[in-house]
Amino acid sequence: MNRRQLLTAACCAAPSILFSTGDAQSKPSANQFQGSPEQRESLRKTGEAIRSAFAKGDVKEILAYHHPEVIKALAYQNYIVGIKALKADLQSTFRSFKLEFLENTPETILFNQGTAVEMSLFTIQSVSKTGGPPAIFKGRSMVVYVEYPASPTGWASIRETIQPASTVNSSTNI
Repeated sequence: MNRRQLLTAACCAAPSILFSTGDAQSKPSANQFQGSPEQRESLRKTGEAIRSAFAKGDVKEILAYHHPEVIKALAYQNYIVGIKALKADLQSTFRSFKLEFLENTPETILFNQGTAVEMSLFTIQSVSKTGGPPAIFKGRSMVVYVEYPASPTGWASIRETIQPASTVNSSTNI
């Protein structure tokens, strides 16, 4: 199985593991896809390092934990392809805003053959550098990590999708 097939399988499997219990907030039962203690710890450190770098506005450090072929779907109209595009997006964002993760709660993590898929609930506070009250953004993310020796922890984000906590009433947008 090549890496693309593995990523596709992991992305498809993670939601079914999460939602098969019928309760999105419950934890999946223990299974063979838990990863080793070392894998779990290094992945935890990866997330902590990324969130810490966001709080500092440190683009170089954030990028250290991302694969060169990263793709991020951060919003319906915000689709980022590649590390150069991610760098430009981060630099633009940090010119205008300070961002800080207030919450990051993993719901489920699946490990399989050098890939980890993590679904988490998150809350981010955004503070405009030109003033005004902070804004809070809540949602769920699915991040696919691959083992990547160039990353300080050995893991790099290669795919990410964000699901905002609030939904739009489709009948008002027709």
